[in-house]
Amino acid sequence: MNNNIKLNVALLRRRVPNLTSAAKAVGLRPATVSNLCTGKIPVGRAEVKTVVALASLANCTLDELLIRGSRLEMVETGIKVVDLFCPIVKGGKVGFVARAQMGQLVLLNELIVRLQEKNFKMVFVEADSTVPDVVEAKEACDHICKNTGEVFELLKKFEDKENAVIIADRAIVKSGDLFSMNERFEQEGFPEITTFLYDPSGEAVDADDPYGPLDTLIPFDYDLATRQMYPAIQPVKAASTLLEDALLDNNHLSIQRRAKKLLRRYREIRVLVNNIGEERIPETEIELYHRGQRLEAFLTQPFYVAEPFTNKKGEYVTVETTLNGVQKIIDGGADSLSPDQLKYTGKL
Repeated sequence: MNNNIKLNVALLRRRVPNLTSAAKAVGLRPATVSNLCTGKIPVGRAEVKTVVALASLANCTLDELLIRGSRLEMVETGIKVVDLFCPIVKGGKVGFVARAQMGQLVLLNELIVRLQEKNFKMVFVEADSTVPDVVEAKEACDHICKNTGEVFELLKKFEDKENAVIIADRAIVKSGDLFSMNERFEQEGFPEITTFLYDPSGEAVDADDPYGPLDTLIPFDYDLATRQMYPAIQPVKAASTLLEDALLDNNHLSIQRRAKKLLRRYREIRVLVNNIGEERIPETEIELYHRGQRLEAFLTQPFYVAEPFTNKKGEYVTVETTLNGVQKIIDGGADSLSPDQLKYTGKL
């Protein structure tokens, strides 16, 4: 299988709502199925018997299950760490995975502001939460619906449905409402609608308790949040079908992979430095460690919604500028700068 193939996740959602349990029942590893659906594992690298088993579960042919030559489109957010490691798929499902106090709702509010500037219409699905940041997100949206039925009726009136974004509590996945809504969308011939799923409960999410098939996975990191490195997105675990299926240009893919490799090694060395000190680490490793520090700092960013609290002007950084800055740091072109000089800046 080539890399320009993706799973028809809408079909899987409709035919197999309890995908994890169903997969386990036929001998498939839930983690493998979850990773295929979220894009962590490209479909092209899956075993044929796994894909055949999924088609059997969905009671469909392989041609129905696999989408070839997909023209997935990236929504540029101007947020460096998102656009580099977990770019948002237009029309895709985006899942936020975080415990409380990690900044997921601040990022959600920031995305609302930024996408409204791009003429997206934000549709909030009412939830019972009284968490202040959830209330703020609700008030910032263009439309508020009490349930998914109201969302459907609202979108029927939209001429430009592709520029709608639904924002909902992850609870609509567990209740089955999301699957039902998407099924109605498909029956009416709607395009796939971009959907953000947040989790105000802060419950841990793993392969056995998934959001359902995702196109973009945005996991948050406790260590980064504790050190005030916002947005505290875990870049090594972040995923997007745009990257995993190699649907972006080669320069983006190459820099993203190099950055992920550097940050993965930096995190390993950081554990050693914290335990035995820098003086006992080989010089070549220390060079990687310091570049990882710089890259980690560069991936922080001032947000528009945080301006009243930080007194820092929010910044929009284009994908091209982000890629150039990250490449320069990886190649040593920013070795003269300290991490503090790179923290909460925009472009390099």
